[in-house]
Amino acid sequence: MARASELVGITKRFPGVVANDRVDLAVEEGEIHAICGENGAGKSTLMKILYGMQPADEGTMTVFGKQVRFTKPTEAINLGIGMVHQHFMLAEQLTVLESVILGSEPTLKGGRIDFAEAKGHLREVSEAYGLEVNPDELIETLEVGERQRVEIIKVLYRGAKILILDEPTAVLVPQEVEELFRNMRELKASGTTILFIDHKLDEVLAIADTITVLRQGRSVATVKPSDVTAHDLAELMVGSELPTPATTESTVTDIVVLQVRDLAVNEGDRPVVSDVNLTVHRGEVVGIAGVEGNGQTELIEAIIGTRQVAHGSITMLDEAITRASVRHRRERGLGYIPQDRQREGLLLGAPLWENTALGHQTQEPFSRGFWMNREGMRAATEHIREEFDVRTPNIDVPAHALSGGNQQKLIVGREMAANPTMLIASHPTRGIDVGAQAAVWDQLKAARAAGLATLLISADLDELIGLSDTIVVMLRGRLVATLDPATVTPRDLGAYMTGAALREGAA
Repeated sequence: MARASELVGITKRFPGVVANDRVDLAVEEGEIHAICGENGAGKSTLMKILYGMQPADEGTMTVFGKQVRFTKPTEAINLGIGMVHQHFMLAEQLTVLESVILGSEPTLKGGRIDFAEAKGHLREVSEAYGLEVNPDELIETLEVGERQRVEIIKVLYRGAKILILDEPTAVLVPQEVEELFRNMRELKASGTTILFIDHKLDEVLAIADTITVLRQGRSVATVKPSDVTAHDLAELMVGSELPTPATTESTVTDIVVLQVRDLAVNEGDRPVVSDVNLTVHRGEVVGIAGVEGNGQTELIEAIIGTRQVAHGSITMLDEAITRASVRHRRERGLGYIPQDRQREGLLLGAPLWENTALGHQTQEPFSRGFWMNREGMRAATEHIREEFDVRTPNIDVPAHALSGGNQQKLIVGREMAANPTMLIASHPTRGIDVGAQAAVWDQLKAARAAGLATLLISADLDELIGLSDTIVVMLRGRLVATLDPATVTPRDLGAYMTGAALREGAA
């Protein structure tokens, strides 16, 4: 079999960090090749080099037998390489067709866009690869799985023969993952080569033809799924067995920490949260399951105080906080792990020791009267760095210099170190490796046992089931089901999240 791409001795250095250290990677044409490794192992950096987003410092690269050295993504695109990033890059207000052709619009005389030709080409791509979309539908109306399909079509529309997928299943429910895998197999059957990064080892074993494992910037093994187990892969990645989020004993008390009553939130004139009633007790983890875009974000923003409530009430430890400021809620012990670490959780250009104070800057050890306490901020950051294994050469580097997983560990450490009374944890392990994932789970379990009340939102259904004492399902802004984690399966949960289980019950 011919090779679609081969990378030999790829090295990439950043200040104080060697992200890739003489990495070798050989990818055969028409195969699905997985890249696994812990956070900071160099997976995303390697793929960005292949896609032309970053130049390698050393090493050689060939694409379809031609030696290349890309300086920008357009050079990679012209050779048939496309990349779908973990965070979708679609404009909400555009249609599917407009999103797909953006930047590659066919034109008529006079410079007008030839929408008829574009729609015809889009139809050809959709039919050729079995990726059905409605070209006239607005992006903002699409479910997460459908948006991902549009991202893939956008790359294929530009003629990609090598498709790079970065954490493609991170926000999908099991049914959407199955659909994605069907699409990937159809793409493979048509001759497309697929490279994908994934932390979910059972998924890697289910879909990949070949798996390359990176550890600390080096390629340590290339294996076939038939020759390894998930435990084998975990050991190759981090030197330990595959962790589990499962909890065994109940720590739920009768003390109510958070109570939400008849809550409604609007987006303009449109209701996005309706009649939500929710109670979280001390020592309890209440999980919220739902496909993204069904009101979870707006509910969380109402609880932490960044979004206005239309009607209803929020109390925390018997204190009404419905109209309270974010600062007051934080000082009362409300912790928050945001769903988007880069947009909501960090100042990417600021050093780590400044980021550690975010949201807690009015409290010790970060402040001293009216003044910020730099020594306290630095000491707290060093503690978090050690306790949560945040891999960085020092705490003076800017947050953007960390890998995504290490950024996440910094945020989780910041919130847990503040000893909150109530924690809102939105996708706390998204995009982090099995080792870091286990550390976060252990911290959440220990805090739960010590009395922490937690509202957990996660797209990882095994995590949601394993950590939660109760699971509620959110669909179209309403809580539509309450489920027992001891009896529900990920597939059952996915059916409730998409509404399929409710329709079957009605029938």
